[in-house]
Amino acid sequence: MKNNLHVFLGATVADAASRPLHWVYNQKKLNQYIKGKKDYAFLKKNRSPFYNVKTGKVSGYNEAGQTMFKTLLEGHENIEQRFKKNILKIFGPGSKYWKNLKLRSKYRKIKDWRGIIQGPWIHQNIIETIANINKNKKLTGGIKVNESDGYCSTLPYFLYFNDLKSLKKVISITTVSKLSIKYSLAKFNLLDLALKGSKDPIKEFIKKFKKNSYFSEIVKDIIRLKKLRKNPHSKMVKKLGMACSYPGTFNSSIHAIVSSNSYKSAILKTIKAGGCSCSRSNFIGAYFAALKGVDTIPKNWIKKTLPALKILKQK
Repeated sequence: MKNNLHVFLGATVADAASRPLHWVYNQKKLNQYIKGKKDYAFLKKNRSPFYNVKTGKVSGYNEAGQTMFKTLLEGHENIEQRFKKNILKIFGPGSKYWKNLKLRSKYRKIKDWRGIIQGPWIHQNIIETIANINKNKKLTGGIKVNESDGYCSTLPYFLYFNDLKSLKKVISITTVSKLSIKYSLAKFNLLDLALKGSKDPIKEFIKKFKKNSYFSEIVKDIIRLKKLRKNPHSKMVKKLGMACSYPGTFNSSIHAIVSSNSYKSAILKTIKAGGCSCSRSNFIGAYFAALKGVDTIPKNWIKKTLPALKILKQK
């Protein structure tokens, strides 16, 4: 596909496949939801205990990527400024995301409230980004959490321009967390190796960055996870961290990759492991698409993914 957009398609389909079970942390309940199903991607009934959107739509993680994709389709001039304007338009005041944020604030006043928001869920990094844009701050990204919004929002930009050197600045639009930036760059380096034809990007990454101080801890973790690839994935995710934050979300993604031989098997085990499956799926789906091409993405899954058509039109 044009501009390697099959990689973004891989991320988008994986996110949509995972979305109905996003943020299910209770493993017993999750197992009940998928009992008897061989393919539990795109569950018709929402099971997320936090928010509910139509099956086929994506989470806030991939929506950030869709926002960058929209910005790039509109043109390649003043990308950063126009991306910020589109963030305000899609996530800010007047949007469904913002409306639900206000509703969440209202519901928090009710003791022990555990209701499901009807509609999309805005992430902390994006909330901070909107506030910082409105204050005309030079650095607009969020700082309070170490999550995947920076990677997800920058993925289409990386695919269009294939320039690793310029990525830090773009990632910083939605996060200025040093940890988030580091893990985002690790993901992009892995995708870059896959797109350049490496048959084993994980192995190549270890070789390339083994003596690199910036990625030293990441390299150590990847080596350890390769040795543990035969361990049950759900148990590994529980140990590594089921939530959205780095390093857990990255390490759980790596374990899914090294313990799987296909896009579909990796995403299904990611969904089954529970927790913040969407943050992990956005990288795992992109990785397998970069490594094996667009045909690795199940065609029936693509048909079920609502934003897929716009990406497919860019052939």
